[in-house]
Amino acid sequence: MAKLRTALVGCGKVGHLHAVALQSLPESEFVAVCARTPAKAEAFAAKYGVAAYTDVEKMLDQAKPDLVCICTPHPEHAAPTIAAARRGVHVLVEKPLASSLADCDAMLAAAKAGGAVISTVCQRRYYPPCLRIRKAIEAGSLAKPVLGVATVFGWRDEAYYKSDPWRGSWKGEGGGVLVNQAPHQLDLLLWYMGEIEEVFGYWGNVNHPYIEVEDTAVAVVRFKNGGFGNILVSNSQNPAINARVSVHGSNGASASVQTDGGAMFIAGMTTAVEPPFNDVWTIPGQAQHLPEWKAEDARLFATVNPMEYFHRLQIQEFIHALLERRPPAISGEDGRRTVELFTAIYRATRDRQPVRFPLKAE
Repeated sequence: MAKLRTALVGCGKVGHLHAVALQSLPESEFVAVCARTPAKAEAFAAKYGVAAYTDVEKMLDQAKPDLVCICTPHPEHAAPTIAAARRGVHVLVEKPLASSLADCDAMLAAAKAGGAVISTVCQRRYYPPCLRIRKAIEAGSLAKPVLGVATVFGWRDEAYYKSDPWRGSWKGEGGGVLVNQAPHQLDLLLWYMGEIEEVFGYWGNVNHPYIEVEDTAVAVVRFKNGGFGNILVSNSQNPAINARVSVHGSNGASASVQTDGGAMFIAGMTTAVEPPFNDVWTIPGQAQHLPEWKAEDARLFATVNPMEYFHRLQIQEFIHALLERRPPAISGEDGRRTVELFTAIYRATRDRQPVRFPLKAE
């Protein structure tokens, strides 16, 4: 079987999800990890039986990976990605692709110059109930998607923000709920509804005085297909309630997925996770399937480690795409679109006016 030499940059909590996949996939020869702290790199490398590095460029030149996963804090995604891409090394970046459009554009430019492929982690696209909505849209069961709604009603406490020194600051995290917790739902909204024409929104800090960044944001979207969207994402509901994405069609039919329940997964901090499920489905002739779909999806989540499993599915698809010399299911440009969306909400709040698309880096 053809294999790619794989490596990882960033030995924090989410890095373990990638490492398990890279170690277990038959298409992957996991060879190296890199972290800024020698002790952290060595402990992580010893756990997975790979070489440890504290310098990205040295790792790239000596370990010679074909593919690198980037699991650093968001503002630190660009530098290792650019170093790899310039060498022709393919890159899978944890969500979001970056915390700024300038970083996104520099990463994509480096990939183009080096002949590398960039993808970004959107593993919730592989959830069966999320796929079901996409397939219904592709089949025309909703006619034209005319209204999309993405909500996150979550909770992050002070202990969460103190769990890593980079959390909760503009410099360290690059933003708040829009940058860290909501990208999955924003990606699904874009996947279902398509390109954006205009956004207006607000962000604020409702009940987290110990952080710099937003804990809540709202936005109204106008899509290029003539449809509309609404975004309401927050880390201020204690206890957390759920996260959902809904699509309503021009024929009156609706489909929705609860992507996360109140027991929201936090890498390295929680193990409980509620199965996603389609909570609304009014497509004619299909509504009766909701109970069986919910039971089917719950069985799947009960038989796998869901966070590792869906990461592994996306990493495997990316490796297959590289081996087969075809575009991956999720592109670097897809990742940029999510960054473009949350950047528009920040700019709309700052400028107190709607933001037209496409956006350029400032």
